[in-house]
Amino acid sequence: MYRTHTCWELTAQQAWKQVTLCWRVNKVRNLWGMTFIDLRDRYGITQITHDPAKSKIEFPEVKSEYVVQIIWEVVARPDAMINKDMATGAIEINALEVKVLTKAKLLPFSIVEEPNTSEENRFKHRYLDLRRRKILDNVLFRSKMLTFTRNRFSDKWFVDVQTPIFTVSSPEGARDYLVPSRINPGQFYALPQAPQQYKQLLMVWGIDKYFQIAPCFRDEDPRADRHSCEFYQIDCEMSFINQEDVYSVVEWYLNSLIPTLSPHKKIIVAFKRLKHREAVDQYGSDKPDLRFGMPLVEMTQDFANSGFTVFKDTVANKWTIKAMKFEHKILSRKEADALTEEVKKNGAKGLAYICFDAEWVKGPIAKFLSPEDIETIKAKTWAKEGDTVLFVADTYDTVTKSLGRLRIYIRDTYLTLDKDDLAFCRIEDFPLFELDDTGKLDFCHNPFSIVKWWAEALKNPDRLEIYSEQYDLSCNGYEILSWSIRNHDPELLLETFKMVGRGEEEIKQKFGAMYEAFQFGPPPHGWFAIGFDRLLMILKDEENIREVYAFPKSGRAQDVMMWAPGFVDQNQLDDLGIELNAKTKKILAW
Repeated sequence: MYRTHTCWELTAQQAWKQVTLCWRVNKVRNLWGMTFIDLRDRYGITQITHDPAKSKIEFPEVKSEYVVQIIWEVVARPDAMINKDMATGAIEINALEVKVLTKAKLLPFSIVEEPNTSEENRFKHRYLDLRRRKILDNVLFRSKMLTFTRNRFSDKWFVDVQTPIFTVSSPEGARDYLVPSRINPGQFYALPQAPQQYKQLLMVWGIDKYFQIAPCFRDEDPRADRHSCEFYQIDCEMSFINQEDVYSVVEWYLNSLIPTLSPHKKIIVAFKRLKHREAVDQYGSDKPDLRFGMPLVEMTQDFANSGFTVFKDTVANKWTIKAMKFEHKILSRKEADALTEEVKKNGAKGLAYICFDAEWVKGPIAKFLSPEDIETIKAKTWAKEGDTVLFVADTYDTVTKSLGRLRIYIRDTYLTLDKDDLAFCRIEDFPLFELDDTGKLDFCHNPFSIVKWWAEALKNPDRLEIYSEQYDLSCNGYEILSWSIRNHDPELLLETFKMVGRGEEEIKQKFGAMYEAFQFGPPPHGWFAIGFDRLLMILKDEENIREVYAFPKSGRAQDVMMWAPGFVDQNQLDDLGIELNAKTKKILAW
């Protein structure tokens, strides 16, 4: 037996007992002729003492990160020497025998809370990075959250079904990862962007409550809240439910998860409801952060006769003017320039502003505004002395997008929010359709969602005003959940696809199994999917989602530890009937 206890287990109750511990040397100190070793395992840290005056054992050379086995005697510390900051601070160990099991060479970075190294270097040596307590805590928390989730849904009679990884493409809005088939030359599997069709087929089968902590694969560019290549979601589908039934399950799960695993977190906004149009109109985002105010204020018609030409022309062009109050802040010219650059990044031509100081108002556009304009601005934005009011005038989409992003920029640059506060916002009534980059009508969210007020929708010539029973849930400015009620009528499903120019043959070709299954009595059903990694990121106060994975991809979508993606041998390509094109060969040759 290598060890009798872990570091975490030893307390004063084991005083004067002989124990054997194994694991890694966290720190070595030599003081007053004695050697002190902090031994670290995933459970905690225990201090070992070697006093040559009391112990005649041969003590080998021991360095940080060595793996050692130590046989020792547990000694209770005097009350005055107890370290209350350590779980094992009431004891220390007199070493009776020390063995070095393995040595460690000099590490590429120190195992400390914030190592002075790059993210790529940490990920390259992730097996070392995982020794840091912060990263280990994330992995352990993830394990607890997985176990909690499976137990909770299983207790509610949800059936955990593992759906296939090698499947066909499903329209989830991102590029697929394709896997060539050797046995079926020229054909490809697609890794699932979500278990979309399979879970609906389970409803047809009769599994009325399905769930899975499902791996999903999407070829998307990474960002702080979106991991490269793969991610996980708490995926559920239920029969004979409406939107409120789905929502009650979601709220039940979150209201049980957070107090259990993150009791220090406080829900300060409890699932406020906003229609999609309201969210965009008021906050410039369909995932608004409601921990702070700064709503967008509609002011277009207030400037119809303004002396400021830019505003007057905007109204004449039937565009939009919106304002946003920056409370308790008088902008300097440098700060105003930084905010202007931020809105320009998001398509706006510029940013207008006025500052309310002790005298009256100041700012580049103040001289163009009448006293009546100023009073209107004060009344509609509730501006007072010490505030700045910001304006963007442009198309509706540009105004809401640029001010919405500016609102988040101000949050991150100027505001101090309590990281333990959680603000949930339910977004309802998503439009079913949108225009793509070419101006063609396409699905906005999920094509398999039921259309609201179907009979009226069919008569509406403006397809962009057709809404669906699709919903999102945001938390602190992150989308953490989507759900909808399914369109379970195959004929109505065909009608919605025809609206975007997709015919019956295409539906049968791409979704043949589901279309055929729906001919045999599908129940009304709906679904939701919680972004497991993104919710975990919020609960662990991480700013980048990569930190909640044991083995993450880098910001360049690479596993720099395993050198993936990598090159394969020519004979492997030959087996699959794949030939690299001239452009790729040129890159490889270079």
